[in-house]
Amino acid sequence: MPSFSVVSGALRALCVSVLVFSAALAAPAQAQSKRERDLEAIKTRMATAEGRYREALVKVGNNDPAGVDESNLALEDMEDVIADCLKIKGCPVSTLLASYKRLLKADVDARATGDIAEDGADAFVESELPTGNVPRSAEAAALLSADGQRFVNMVKMNPAVQAGIRRWLTDMRVSLVQSHENYQYMRHLMSPAFQRSGLPEALLFGIMAKESTGRVHVGSRAGAVGPLQFMPATGRRFGLGPDGTGFDTRYDPRMSADAAASYLNERFAEFGNNIELWLAAYNGGEGRALRVYRSTGGRSFWDEDVYAQFPAETKDYVPMVIAAAWLYLHPKEYGLSFPKIDAKPATFRLARAASIYELTICIGNGGTRDGFMRALRNLNPRYEADQWIPAGTVMNGTVKIAGLYSRYCIDGARAELARQLVSSDPRSAIVRIGPIEPATGTATGEDGTAPVEGSTQAAQASRPEPKKQPRAPRQHRVARGETLMSIARRYDCELAELAKANKLKAPRYAVRLGQQLKLQGCGD
Repeated sequence: MPSFSVVSGALRALCVSVLVFSAALAAPAQAQSKRERDLEAIKTRMATAEGRYREALVKVGNNDPAGVDESNLALEDMEDVIADCLKIKGCPVSTLLASYKRLLKADVDARATGDIAEDGADAFVESELPTGNVPRSAEAAALLSADGQRFVNMVKMNPAVQAGIRRWLTDMRVSLVQSHENYQYMRHLMSPAFQRSGLPEALLFGIMAKESTGRVHVGSRAGAVGPLQFMPATGRRFGLGPDGTGFDTRYDPRMSADAAASYLNERFAEFGNNIELWLAAYNGGEGRALRVYRSTGGRSFWDEDVYAQFPAETKDYVPMVIAAAWLYLHPKEYGLSFPKIDAKPATFRLARAASIYELTICIGNGGTRDGFMRALRNLNPRYEADQWIPAGTVMNGTVKIAGLYSRYCIDGARAELARQLVSSDPRSAIVRIGPIEPATGTATGEDGTAPVEGSTQAAQASRPEPKKQPRAPRQHRVARGETLMSIARRYDCELAELAKANKLKAPRYAVRLGQQLKLQGCGD
């Protein structure tokens, strides 16, 4: 338990920071009133966050497990304040507060780890660390650092990892580059979770590259989904799953990264710095990995007795993730060039209803190789690509995407062309032949005129009159992969009327597998 002097020292440091922060934010007399109000709001928010942190310190000192979580939330609030401060001219305090944040978090983590060790519950794991008083998260961060000797040896002395590097650089090079491009768009959402936990970002990239190539909407036959492929049960353990609106948060990049960081920290508590076993658990299940670890006395994953107890998929997965993490840190050594992506995040508001398909077309390539469909889908995981998104919806994107949207997608020729393309119905290309005229024995077109001799209509007119098609079904059972938009297109329905008849709310119009829909507002 921390001594009173330690807590008092932290509180004094907090008080000093408040004074420094207040002085830095003192507005000049001639400043505009709006800027003064903004700076005052920043100061108030920071003081509130620091107050929450002081309360968390007291809980940590009393061995209250909620203290660490609450301190982390307070620190996240400080990060938000710093980000907002950067947007205000004359608010140059980000460096001071960022350094202070790292100091405070290290202090709380160290004392929290010390409390656990005193209980004796994790004494075995603690003894495996090179220095027992180093916070576990900090020790984990060093494992995959660019100059971490253990990681260097793990790669250069291991033929399986070397083979993984060879595969990434040959048959799977395109997949690796695509993974890196996709990750750049999502990095601001995913990397903070690993940074807060002291986990190496390279490991996050390696897992994502092997699991999904950075495609948020990927799903496996076993039921794992999302950029980091969480199974339903594992997702629920870490706060992922249906959120009540029809959206499964396993698809959310930020939330899935948070869950993955928590999962790996659990494995670190069990296996120490044996990264290979973390990954074996991630792929093959922590239950199996823990049984193997205990039955073999905690030996290395590469020990023959340990290695033999994992399935072939896991034996492939572990070195491939390590290889991808290594290449993320050392691309130039292997002649690997990751394209630079202008991924500065920004939001934009839809001026009129659109789908991601329509946005992809009207925005265009914007100097990229593949355009922005994958980025739009990854950054807006709640929406299907063909889903109609209402006007006024705030979309996540980049500065470039927002600029291209304003230029090409609100009005103009390209905006109309994109709308025409996504609204086109292939069924309208089919020519409907009118009834046979009794007087002439010839068929008429839809406009009532006789077809031109030699035309397709004339050829079709000589055929027997087709039997009258049955009326369209009045109900439809939702199949896997279907959305309300795709069902509306299939049955020529008015989307709004179809949604209203089935009490589906905008903007998602979420339907579930097996749901029985009334086909109201649909053509015959």
